[in-house]
Amino acid sequence: MADGTGTETGRPESTRTFTLVVERDPESGWLVGEVVELPGCYTQAADLPGLERNVQEAIRAYLETVDPDGPVTEFVGTWRVEVAA
Repeated sequence: MADGTGTETGRPESTRTFTLVVERDPESGWLVGEVVELPGCYTQAADLPGLERNVQEAIRAYLETVDPDGPVTEFVGTWRVEVAA
């Protein structure tokens, strides 16, 4: 806001870091992003800059609907598994 802190109270906004898994939809060619730590938080866009904007908006909307002190899924990592098909 006007005081440069990002809030009307004068306190700096806290920030959190989230993990985004990005896949390309084979039918539309669009990028689909899933926020790993926020179950059900998805968005899409035609390109990466658009996806970044959309995912930030989706995260803010999601966080407005949940208990800020509630449990958050912890991202552990990715693992590729090979299976004979």
